[in-house]
Amino acid sequence: MANVLDLRRRIRSVKNTRQITKAMKMVSAARLRRAQDRAMTARPYAQMLTSVLESLVRRTDMYNEQTGEILHPLLLEREEKNVLVVFVAGDKGFAGAFNSNIVKAGQAFIRERIDQGKTVDMELIGRKAVAHVGKRFPMAVYEKKTEHYDNELATHYEIVRHRSEPIEVAATHPDLLHKVEIDEAGKIAQSIIERYTRAEIDSVYLVYNEFKSVIAQRVVVEKLLPIRKLGSHEITAAEEMTEEQKEAAAKAAATAGVSLYEPEESVIEVEARKFGTAEVDYILDQHPERLFRHLMPRYVTTQIFHALLESTASEHAARMTAMDAATNNAGDMIDAYTLQMNRVRQAAITKEIIEIVSGAAAL
Repeated sequence: MANVLDLRRRIRSVKNTRQITKAMKMVSAARLRRAQDRAMTARPYAQMLTSVLESLVRRTDMYNEQTGEILHPLLLEREEKNVLVVFVAGDKGFAGAFNSNIVKAGQAFIRERIDQGKTVDMELIGRKAVAHVGKRFPMAVYEKKTEHYDNELATHYEIVRHRSEPIEVAATHPDLLHKVEIDEAGKIAQSIIERYTRAEIDSVYLVYNEFKSVIAQRVVVEKLLPIRKLGSHEITAAEEMTEEQKEAAAKAAATAGVSLYEPEESVIEVEARKFGTAEVDYILDQHPERLFRHLMPRYVTTQIFHALLESTASEHAARMTAMDAATNNAGDMIDAYTLQMNRVRQAAITKEIIEIVSGAAAL
């Protein structure tokens, strides 16, 4: 049995740990509030862009009148043979089961596609996604071929993919979540659009943690491409929070001063949603094909940016809940060690009294 000195050292160590976990909880709560504000600020732009595209779809034909081809390749649906899965995991640890749940959901989805005889590419966002998934599978190999024509006056470039395994990692972005920016999301979207346009991939899925509020989160597999219906999220698979997880998150949010409810729509969002709903004909200055060519990549970028912001908020919420549980557990350990120390000390005092009384009786 440990002596009083050892127990005092353990209590002091646990108290120091409790101070750290409590500080990390408050830091995560502050970052969560900022992440929520960023997500709310980005909503009006995304809603207005969706409304503009929906208005354009209602008032124009989706196919070229002369060639009969669809106006934008992102609207074209092909037989799903090559799938791209974009993992959006966390940037750091100490977030409970946040990262492992995302990895499990993505791997289960990938196994289903492999069993159907399809090939899968992965694009990993976040350090934990690279650490958990990136090391298990080989990187994709690309070759850039160059051909010269007309006595080397013209040059043609072609990117050729050499696939060796049914599951490969197409790209990694370990530091992207350190500071989420729309420009970085645009680069990822442009790369995905180029691969989809040249038919290297037939569909794109996002695996991330959807965030509405602290107690309204779920891990989802959302279909990004091809675009079937503008403004709607096509959820292929989802894993909801358990009642126990919701209760723990609610307790952590209450002690950190974080709201449990989803923020209401702002006036700007409501007005953006109403844009283009009137049944009137607009005169378009540009051809619909050109409008789609400029707006569709922006739409894909906003979808990816939306997933990054929500995943970041979910990570901070998960870390806040985990650190709150760690703080409470540390308090329980301190109480248990204190009780044990008091018992040991009382036993030592009782032993000394018995020895004194026994010695006095012997005299």
